[in-house]
Amino acid sequence: MAEHITAFDISEKSVSVTTGTLLTEAAHEAGIDIAQPCGGQGRCGRCAVQVTDGSVRSRSTLRLSAEDVARGYVLACQAVVEGDVNIHVPPQEKLERRLTTDRTVAEVAVPAGYNPAVDQTVRRVTLTLTPPSMDDQTDDWSRLQTAICQKTGIGELQVSLPLLRKIGPVLREEEWRVTAVLDVSQPPGGSETSGRLVDVLPGHIPADAPLWGTAVDIGTTTVSVWLVNLLTGQVVQQAAEYNRQIRRGEDVISRIIYASKNGGGEEMRGLVLETINGLLERVVKRATRDSRLETENVQSPISNLQSPTSIIKATITGNSVMMHLLLGIPAASIRLSPFVTAVNHIPLLTAKEAGLAIHPEAPVDCLPGIASYVGADISAGVLSSGMDDTEKVSLFMDIGTNGETVLGSQDWLVTCACSAGPAFEGAGVQHGMRATRGAIEEVWINSSTYEPTYRVIGDTRPKGFCGSGLISLLAEMFLTGIVDKGGNFNTSLPTNRIRQGAHGWEYVVVWSKDSNNGSRPDDIAITHVDIDNLLRAKAAIYAGFMVLAKSVGLPLEAVEQVLIGGAFGKYINVEKAVEIGLLPDTPWENFHFLGNTSVLGAYYALLDQKQRARIADIASRMTYIELSADNSFFEAFTSALFLPHTDMTLFPSVAKEMMKDES
Repeated sequence: MAEHITAFDISEKSVSVTTGTLLTEAAHEAGIDIAQPCGGQGRCGRCAVQVTDGSVRSRSTLRLSAEDVARGYVLACQAVVEGDVNIHVPPQEKLERRLTTDRTVAEVAVPAGYNPAVDQTVRRVTLTLTPPSMDDQTDDWSRLQTAICQKTGIGELQVSLPLLRKIGPVLREEEWRVTAVLDVSQPPGGSETSGRLVDVLPGHIPADAPLWGTAVDIGTTTVSVWLVNLLTGQVVQQAAEYNRQIRRGEDVISRIIYASKNGGGEEMRGLVLETINGLLERVVKRATRDSRLETENVQSPISNLQSPTSIIKATITGNSVMMHLLLGIPAASIRLSPFVTAVNHIPLLTAKEAGLAIHPEAPVDCLPGIASYVGADISAGVLSSGMDDTEKVSLFMDIGTNGETVLGSQDWLVTCACSAGPAFEGAGVQHGMRATRGAIEEVWINSSTYEPTYRVIGDTRPKGFCGSGLISLLAEMFLTGIVDKGGNFNTSLPTNRIRQGAHGWEYVVVWSKDSNNGSRPDDIAITHVDIDNLLRAKAAIYAGFMVLAKSVGLPLEAVEQVLIGGAFGKYINVEKAVEIGLLPDTPWENFHFLGNTSVLGAYYALLDQKQRARIADIASRMTYIELSADNSFFEAFTSALFLPHTDMTLFPSVAKEMMKDES
């Protein structure tokens, strides 16, 4: 097969590839990382590059305008090399984000009554052993094991081969004075007290020296890490960062597809581990730096925090796909009927097995999930929200790609996941983007002139719309009459912002001269196709909790509180979300925005084995409804495909607002 020279303008290295090689593959060989947020399916348009010389063949030009194609732009994931070629790679979207959870330690309260001696599974035991002699030739491991069991009451103790290699030298280093670190986590239903040796350290470690743990939440968009002193329960540091898997898919389905390709699963595992381990480095560096500043040469209480390997326990939460990709477990079955995971309750692992760069023998507890699209992030979120411990009928929502929803109280819980797609995260929308610098996050439209004003993240020139901006824009367009209940444009209005574009009718929010779109200047507009995507997304979410309510014979008005988890919830304008029919029309005081409930639940499980057992109980007694198999979902979905809904009695406040505008 013929070989062709492929050169990229941002790399000095040219590569030789065969006919039919994708440009993304050629870029990878050249050491260039071109983002593929849709998993290389050609749906998002964000891997666009420009062919400046040579020959390629494009399989698809979706998301490219006629002007883009005329200028030589192609989708790198859909274009194959057919001759020598030179490629211009435009600047790609940087992952800049308002990390509101990055340094908010003071907001996390230690659970009342926390007692590490009772609640914590990891503990230290100081020992002074009788040295061996000609009269006592007990082997080192038996000597240590007997002393530990006698002092702690543990009946059985396990040890790894690396620790067996370490025990003898450590015992002799400090003349048989050692500190053993143990984990006494019990499997579900376990009755006999058993434990596992995590480490053996020379000398007697002071009783008040911290024990370090970490709570990790692997979100589809963001990974959060909390560094915790297990003795006090204090969250010492927090950090958050975009999940590096985003470059290979913004939604879970795209990531499953990419992971199923040759080597894709291994790459996805590596990307999320890079993210987690980088955050672990960050929280440790911050903690040691802040400690030095505070103590001013006084012995620091965290002097034993040398590196992430000082961390001896971790709890991890995330949706089912994220947990599978983390551990390299094939996730293909999740997206194929009958939509079954490989595992919902992952056995206790060591950090070495999981790939975390903490103490290699540290227990890593992956919290239990419920089903294919309702994972550990939801069981942890239900715990931290408290909805399983209240008599109030509560609706818990995590609005994102899947739109997971739980309805219930302390007596019962039902759940579902709505395939909302990534529209509210900026994907699937022509000028959609993540909540980064340059994203429009709020829009207002003058009802007389139809002229927009907007607020941009970073107070800079806009590049596109993030999720909260899209919700705000759609609500304003509906209430000002730019679009009707079906999302169709009123083309008779006296404004040049409503026009026929490359993808049908559209409304221009930002003219190109006022935008910041780099080498591909374009007006920033919302199209009829975009609106259809948003309507489907919001309809799926609303239909989901309608089906849950119907499944238990409750009217939606019976819901006494709406609990919204996830970072996205922090930026939602409730009024606008109700106006488009994304959220139920209930009094504002019933809405409670809880932030990252998933990582908070992981934190509670990290500290307290009773809370960890409670999460397992939540997961086991939650009834999962598969919406694709529920006949009532399609009917509810179809009814919700309008602004705000076909049944306006469900949205009395919106009906009142519309009457006021008409008058």
